[in-house]
Amino acid sequence: MERDLTHIALFAALVAILGLVPQITLAGGVPITAQSLGIMLCGTVLGAKRGALAVLLFLALVAAGLPLLSGGRGGIGVFAGPSVGYLVGFPVAAFVAGWIMERTTLPAGLAAGAASVIGGIAVLYLFGIPGMAIVLDKTLPEAAMLGMAFLPGDILKAVLAGFVTQGIARMRPGSLLSRA
Repeated sequence: MERDLTHIALFAALVAILGLVPQITLAGGVPITAQSLGIMLCGTVLGAKRGALAVLLFLALVAAGLPLLSGGRGGIGVFAGPSVGYLVGFPVAAFVAGWIMERTTLPAGLAAGAASVIGGIAVLYLFGIPGMAIVLDKTLPEAAMLGMAFLPGDILKAVLAGFVTQGIARMRPGSLLSRA
């Protein structure tokens, strides 16, 4: 239990640290950030439950006003902006990525890459695109077109999550909690 809490806190901190990477803001006001890589890693390394809890802890800290989102944003107001769907989807994305990792027998790197594409991209877009459509008063196809600008970077992050997870599995197999 204590070990789980430590991992959850460490990965919430990882997501926050990835917010320090400079953001790129595209049309629609939703920034491209490195934090989605952290969401992917929460699931692929910690597993479904712990990964989602790490992201929920991160979001609770953001809601409490800590400026942990990319660009130093924080507070309850960020949940009313164009990123709201992505923020709401963060814990679900981590959970799905972890769930896939826990159930596949593929090698860790390949499993993590696939889990990141499904959880960290597809599931996240299922929340993010409707959120953008609602906040920006766009149709779903219009919001989907805006969301496609994120796809190349997100694919790169999914590949990177696969390599990082594979590296962890090789260096310390027991520390890959999604496979424990």
